[in-house]
Amino acid sequence: MSKTISQALAEFDEKFVMEAVNRHLESGNDPIMLVKELQQGMNMVGERFDRGRYFLSELIMSADLFTRVMALIEPSLEGRAMEKIGRMVIGTPKGDIHDLGKNIFCTVMKGAGFEVLDLGIDVPVERFLEAVEEHQPQILGFSALLTTTFDVMKTIVDRLIEKDLRSQLKIIVGGGVTTDTVLKYVGADAQTVDALEGLKLCKGFITL
Repeated sequence: MSKTISQALAEFDEKFVMEAVNRHLESGNDPIMLVKELQQGMNMVGERFDRGRYFLSELIMSADLFTRVMALIEPSLEGRAMEKIGRMVIGTPKGDIHDLGKNIFCTVMKGAGFEVLDLGIDVPVERFLEAVEEHQPQILGFSALLTTTFDVMKTIVDRLIEKDLRSQLKIIVGGGVTTDTVLKYVGADAQTVDALEGLKLCKGFITL
């Protein structure tokens, strides 16, 4: 039985994935079907991670391959309607420039079908507020590796409450320094240091 693109992605077979995707695109096949195949591959990686067969290094490898393949496909997706299961705004708050964990999480979320607006690093309070007002996401995410960002997160949440925008949002915080205590201090709904657990939490938010 021939290997599928989803299986190849889950096995980090970059040569197979790239050649198969290019072949499909050149043949004029539906690019949305390619995205669905890639999402299935990311789901397989997640399942293997859950079972202890894969670890963080494999998660990083799959996320990197997924991102590079999506860069090939995205020009063909222009003007095409893609079903999204939810919308998220995320960023690393002002004072922190770490983004590896955030980038992995964003890729996992996109692979599962979420629309993700990544504001980047060192993001000021006003930029978060503007993005929530403009894009009206169901989920807002904060990612950080420095404890100095906690006050910034709290300020953002307090401002969202003042603007009457908090009730429509679920807020998740992530990063190696975050804890349940941080969750309570910031006023968030969930906290994790694991990208796949974060995905499960966000899926749970959407189905509430």
